[in-house]
Amino acid sequence: MTTQEDTAVYAGSFDPPTTGHVWMIEQGARLFSRLVVAVARNPEKHYTFELEQRLAWLRAIAAQLPNVEIASIENEFLARYAARIGARYVVRGIRNEDDYQYERGMRYVNADLSPTVSTVFLMPPRELCEISSSFVKGMVGPEGGEEVVGRM
Repeated sequence: MTTQEDTAVYAGSFDPPTTGHVWMIEQGARLFSRLVVAVARNPEKHYTFELEQRLAWLRAIAAQLPNVEIASIENEFLARYAARIGARYVVRGIRNEDDYQYERGMRYVNADLSPTVSTVFLMPPRELCEISSSFVKGMVGPEGGEEVVGRM
C-alpha cells in the first residue's frame, strides 16, 4: 500500500515521449512507491499527437512498471493536481542550465500554490540531455529521419 509520503507526479506534454522521458519514468518508479505520469492537455496549445496517442505510448512504456499510473491533466496547476491526488512530490528533469532556471522558478510557484508538495529534480545521463520532443518532431520528415527518431 502506498501513502501520500511516497507518491510523486511526473508531468509533461510527452509530444512525443522520448528516451529521456523513459529514463525519468524509470527513475521515478525506483524512487517512489507510486508515480503518476500526467499527460498535460492545454486547449490553447497545438499538439502534434492526439492525447489518446500520447497516453497509449506512455501506457506501453509503463507496462512493466507496476507502481506507475498514467493519467491526464487539463486546466489545473501541477502542484494543485499533485496535492489533489495525494502526491507529496513533483518530479522534474533538468537537462541544462535553461531547464534549471525555468524549473527553479516553477518550484517556487508550486510551493506557493501547494506548500505540502515538494519538487524533486533529476538529471539524466549526458547522452539524453540533447533529446527533446521538439527535436524529435523536427526530425520527422527528412530522409532517414525515422532511423534517428527510432533511437530517441
